[in-house]
Amino acid sequence: MDRSLFVSDFFLKGSLFGITIRSPAARGRLRGIEFPRLPTAYTPVRAEDIPGKNQLDGFPVPVLASETVSYIGEPVALLIGPDRIKLEEFAALCRVTVEEDTPFFSAYSVPPEFILAKRNITQGDPEKAFREAKVVVDGIYRTGIQEHWYAEPQGAVAEYHKPAAFGKEKIIIHTATQWPFHVQRSVISVLNLSPDNIEVQPSRIGIHLDGKIWYPSLVACHAALGAYITKRPVKIILTKEEDFQYTPKRSGSEIRIRSALGEQGQFLGTEINITACLGAQGVFIDEILDRICLGTLGSYKIDNFKIEGTAVKTNIPPGGPFAGFGLSQGFFAMERHISHIADTLRQDPVEWRKSHFFYRNTLLGIGVPLKEHVPLNELLDTAAGMSDYHRKWASYELLRIHRREKGEVDKNERLRGIGIATAYQGSGFLYNGADKGFCSVVLTLEKDGSLEIKTSMVSSNKEHTLLWQNTAAEILAVEHDAVRVVSDNTTASPDSGPAALSRNITLITRLVERACAAIRKQRFRDPLPITVTRTYHPGNFSNWEGKPLDHNSLSHLGWGAAVVEVEIDPIEYTPKIRGAWLGIDGGRILSEIKARRSLTYSVIQALGWASREHINYEEGIIPLEQIHGYNIPILQDIPSIHIDFIWNDVVTPKGIEEIPFSCVPAAYVQAVSQALDHNFEKIPLDAKDIWEAKKLRGRETQI
Repeated sequence: MDRSLFVSDFFLKGSLFGITIRSPAARGRLRGIEFPRLPTAYTPVRAEDIPGKNQLDGFPVPVLASETVSYIGEPVALLIGPDRIKLEEFAALCRVTVEEDTPFFSAYSVPPEFILAKRNITQGDPEKAFREAKVVVDGIYRTGIQEHWYAEPQGAVAEYHKPAAFGKEKIIIHTATQWPFHVQRSVISVLNLSPDNIEVQPSRIGIHLDGKIWYPSLVACHAALGAYITKRPVKIILTKEEDFQYTPKRSGSEIRIRSALGEQGQFLGTEINITACLGAQGVFIDEILDRICLGTLGSYKIDNFKIEGTAVKTNIPPGGPFAGFGLSQGFFAMERHISHIADTLRQDPVEWRKSHFFYRNTLLGIGVPLKEHVPLNELLDTAAGMSDYHRKWASYELLRIHRREKGEVDKNERLRGIGIATAYQGSGFLYNGADKGFCSVVLTLEKDGSLEIKTSMVSSNKEHTLLWQNTAAEILAVEHDAVRVVSDNTTASPDSGPAALSRNITLITRLVERACAAIRKQRFRDPLPITVTRTYHPGNFSNWEGKPLDHNSLSHLGWGAAVVEVEIDPIEYTPKIRGAWLGIDGGRILSEIKARRSLTYSVIQALGWASREHINYEEGIIPLEQIHGYNIPILQDIPSIHIDFIWNDVVTPKGIEEIPFSCVPAAYVQAVSQALDHNFEKIPLDAKDIWEAKKLRGRETQI
């Protein structure tokens, strides 16, 4: 398949279409599915028609619900046929009967059996810290659900190839996936076939924000099941409404942080309570929950702390990975809390941070050794210098104090504020099983001097491919055009795991460098062609639960500091973002152009999450007006964005593209809080929230 094509652009002669029959209830026992009388060209598919295992590989997600349903819209059956319009008419006549149970839509009122995982982590003596505290600062920080920005809805095409004489039948799957081998393993399990029967050819993936790690496997299983039963090609493309309603989104969270401070404002101890709503079924539970826990510890000297973390499921569609896998939710809470502490103590938030960063050589709370210097002071100075932070903060603070003393705001005065926050990012998964942790590349130097790089790592653009080509060409002293990257399908490429958490820029690049170094040693003593395979082996380290995690994912951290400046219209109280500045330590920057482009886009998306992207499930569904009016930043909303790097060509490349999601939102909310002299603690934070705060402040002034 042409990798430049989207799935929806791919057509096969004689192809059938598939449409999903979905649960009308949020929770209950599935009692029956009644189909209308169908012409012979149309085929219904139920869970009992699945020849193998009715579950995605490694996740508790049924391919088709068979006994119970857990959210409105859960797939319970398929309709396959030649005419999409007729399929929709027949689907409207289907009747799904569910004996309903009481659904739970709020993560804060679920029964014990809905708890997916818990964390109870204590270091030092936080109770003693609170007994000795001079000041206690408390806050409840909430982050909202965020939709992925897809270029096209999720979908899949399954080709069916009849077996030739003494051959095997084969199904070729085309889908936009970050994890081709997960698609293959899932389909193999569902159809009870062998790897020789299933080939996955990834299509154009576009911008995905990690939303195409596991869900394409579900749609691919549906298409492959239809093709297997009908012995025809089958194409399933979700409608835009289906995609918005039922595909994974960033999980919402509520995090309470209560800190005991000493006479000088230093941390004595902290209590953290986390509730993360992962929706139905629970995907990447440990990865998301533990990343939230790590984020809430931030980068500060906290000798005494207690974390109680809870991941719960509810009867809304399953959540899942979203640029950062939970780290961003945790960092928002802690960075917003730090700015609240500085405000309470009437101190400059930059200077407070500089005085309280940790400078130890292990990552707080988990003990993973850090391989490089932590450059947070340098990054704060970089971001503050670019944005003229210190002058602006002092000026806006004086104006805030003046307005507070007057008890009113001049109706013609434009209110301004500025905020700052920091964060880090690792590379790769915390928990590496035989599936997602596996990462391998194969390089072959041919007789004609050309080099072939094989990897299944799928990128959203061509820049990673160019990076690997440039790296190999430089090490082996061959022409750039003589290096080609093969990642067309699961047959030709080795299993490199999912393209997420900057694994393509870090792990794959390092494996390519190692393989090229091995080829360079062999090329003048061994005959061509020379083939070298290099595989990543996770480093085991025990976390606070005693589970083995990959310490390499946290030992080489990318760091960042962000500044955001806002202006509030005094009449409409609408926030305008005047600028965003980002200081980054990404180790050895392999492509400055690519790094700047990726970070700029992440800043825009992070500002969208922080300022406007509202999603609220009402009785288990998203209202249509939210779907059609989903508010993402448009060109005129995008502020000037400035990025600077701490250059370090000695250390290894680090992951950086998710850092803006972890520091930009907290900087934005702090800027709005300073402008309005009101402590905001949630995102998204938009004009409506600001207007409500204005009315509240007006009532307080009258009192």
